[in-house]
Amino acid sequence: MNATTVASAHATVVGVDLAKSVFQLVVADASWTVRESHRLTRSQFERWFANRAVALVVMEACGSAHHWARWLQARGIAVKLLPAAYVRAYVKRNKTDAADAAALLEAARCVDIVPVRIKSVEQQGLQALHRTRSLWMATRTSRINALRGFCREFGIAIAQGARLGVEQIARVLADPHSAVPTLIRGTMVLLVEEIRLLEARIAQLERALSALARQSPACTTLLSIPGVGLLTATAMVAATSGSVQHFRDARHFASWFGLTPKEHSSGSTRHLGRISKRGDRYLRMLLTHGARAVLRAAKMAAQSGRDLDPLRRWALGVQSRSNHNKAACALANKMARICYATLRDGEPYGSPRRINQKIERTALAMPG
Repeated sequence: MNATTVASAHATVVGVDLAKSVFQLVVADASWTVRESHRLTRSQFERWFANRAVALVVMEACGSAHHWARWLQARGIAVKLLPAAYVRAYVKRNKTDAADAAALLEAARCVDIVPVRIKSVEQQGLQALHRTRSLWMATRTSRINALRGFCREFGIAIAQGARLGVEQIARVLADPHSAVPTLIRGTMVLLVEEIRLLEARIAQLERALSALARQSPACTTLLSIPGVGLLTATAMVAATSGSVQHFRDARHFASWFGLTPKEHSSGSTRHLGRISKRGDRYLRMLLTHGARAVLRAAKMAAQSGRDLDPLRRWALGVQSRSNHNKAACALANKMARICYATLRDGEPYGSPRRINQKIERTALAMPG
């Protein structure tokens, strides 16, 4: 038996730097001493684990990492996904694929780095639905802005609001005596048709999300929280699988969204600044928009003399002491903590009377 065979027999940990077609592997033994380094194609990578006794594979939580983690777990191999931002500090000298793979082995030994939970196929599919909706919404917004700009160049003022603006543009284009020249009129009509098609597709996607929410106990539980609607509930279930047992506490859960303040401390001086804005940007955006909606509704209810629940009274109190943006971030933080408590206990927040209404509500519901 040669030295390479002996080293392979004792190899227990493999660091993998993933790519589209080339995979860099660094193999270490039980004492974390690097014994081998391989640069493999995709097919070679799949065959490499067939005759190897590997105890642990360490990878960055990047594109395709969850797929390969599930593939390795199906073969009885333990997998640890590490946040890419924390692995970067362990890269020595120049950045290469081999250095990145070796850095993964060093980072895996740090007990303070919490691994990323491996997502299921269903979770990633649900996240893909949300990403698709975001892309369609951005495309719709860009088309509307282009039409507004064209109309402005011809001296036509368009009202604010996406829905009202598109309707007004359609009427302008349908009028043969409008100021829009014939040269551009046909192209603008095509843009309006594209917007209508995008709206129909977005509404269809939201109906699919509504069907998923009805079948998910975690979604229906989250929908009982003020400011949490269909998008926020389904996106949170996609990110967490509806379980929060791997989070230490509610504050840890809120910090996962980047909703806790940055801290700069030294000695007896402690300074808390703005929110960190780390973690899931999409969920943080949804929670913040939900908090703004709750604040606006609470202010209107207070002006009309209606009774407010403790959460809305607290939010208005924060707004009166600071400003609207700070109150929205503070309320989004509290909403994240409430989400943690409801998912942990499996019980709805307050009275779940409006859950069905939230499930049925869509941003671009098309008329029947």
